[in-house]
Amino acid sequence: MGSSISDRLSAMRGGSGGFTPHVPDDVGGRVRRLLLGVIGLVAALVLLPTTVTYVNPGHVGIVIHRAGGGVDKTPLGPGLHLRNPLTTGIEEYPTFMQTLVLTKNSTEGSQGNDEINVNSVEGQPVSLDVSMSFELDPSRVPALYQTFRTDIASIQHSYVKQSIRQALQEVVGNEEIAAIIGPKKSEATLRAQALLEKRLSPYGIMVKQFTINELRAPQSVIEAINQKNVMQQQALTAQNELQKNTFQAQGDSIKAAGRAKAIMAEAEAQSRANELLARSITPTLVQYEMSKRWNGQMPQVSGSAMPMIQLPKP
Repeated sequence: MGSSISDRLSAMRGGSGGFTPHVPDDVGGRVRRLLLGVIGLVAALVLLPTTVTYVNPGHVGIVIHRAGGGVDKTPLGPGLHLRNPLTTGIEEYPTFMQTLVLTKNSTEGSQGNDEINVNSVEGQPVSLDVSMSFELDPSRVPALYQTFRTDIASIQHSYVKQSIRQALQEVVGNEEIAAIIGPKKSEATLRAQALLEKRLSPYGIMVKQFTINELRAPQSVIEAINQKNVMQQQALTAQNELQKNTFQAQGDSIKAAGRAKAIMAEAEAQSRANELLARSITPTLVQYEMSKRWNGQMPQVSGSAMPMIQLPKP
């Protein structure tokens, strides 16, 4: 019995003095498969959320292929979409109406001092606060991203801002500063908006409204414009007064001519009457008129002579 125990111990030691337990081959395979399953489950749990993409309302999703760097021409609409997170990426772009505000004062919506500086036709500097409302054409968003490779906010403050400055320079640079500040401000705004629509529409940026909120010129220029306006107003007042006096003088002349004509007509009539009267007076008519007026009394005169009325002979 002693030898059998010794033999068993020797067999367990492998005959070399070390102890090596015997493990069946199927147990090791099961352990390896279990480990691989756990790793796969963890990976699936980690990657599962990234395989589903949600695009928010008012946005589109741009599908970017990471392997080749290309972009799908057709964007993803709002909602849930499946994708391979290892080979594709999704970039969201807003398509709702947005407003870019470029002002000197950051409290009015601008990120900082974003005023636009241009020069008038006289070379005078003009600073403008502007705003532009726009939308993105969903079908052209992939091409927009492929061109600029950045988000819409960066595009607004780079290419769009530069386009606004260029349009305003083309418009303001061909006008006098007094006209831009005064009567041609609305016209300049419409012309600048037309230029922006032409430049931005190829990229799918649709301009809905462009506004010049404020214009600033050097104080010396403002004073000169005000002085010019005062002088023009004074000249206009003097011109109106001169015109008034001219009209009054013309009226007086017409009245005088009328009075002179009336006097002349009256004189001619009187002269004609006198002529007719002179032609009608004869000595017989005079004696007749005198006799009609005599009352039969002799005139009281001194002396012995009797006055006599000489009647004409028949």
